[in-house]
Amino acid sequence: MRRIDIFAISFGIFLAGGLLYGGFQLAGLNSLDAGIWSQVLLVIVVIAWVSTYLFRVGTRTMTFHQQRADYEEAALQRRLDEMTPEELAQMQADIEAAEARSSAGKK
Repeated sequence: MRRIDIFAISFGIFLAGGLLYGGFQLAGLNSLDAGIWSQVLLVIVVIAWVSTYLFRVGTRTMTFHQQRADYEEAALQRRLDEMTPEELAQMQADIEAAEARSSAGKK
């Protein structure tokens, strides 16, 4: 999410608060009760919004992390595509030898 998106969302939340306040007053609540209930609803909305951000941080699915993972995968795939069959066979042998050493060390 870009910085301008955050400003737009924040401004939208600000306007929604004013509309909620006006709506509660039109529904018959006095100004104090309308203010309290509009704040309660806005706090719930902001907590829900922040929790989605924290969820994306926790699951590492934020835009930067996803772009980085996609780039690393594409770079590795490009390197594999550029390798000759002999180089691929050598790499396979190296991996199998490393796995054999690793499993022998654990026994």
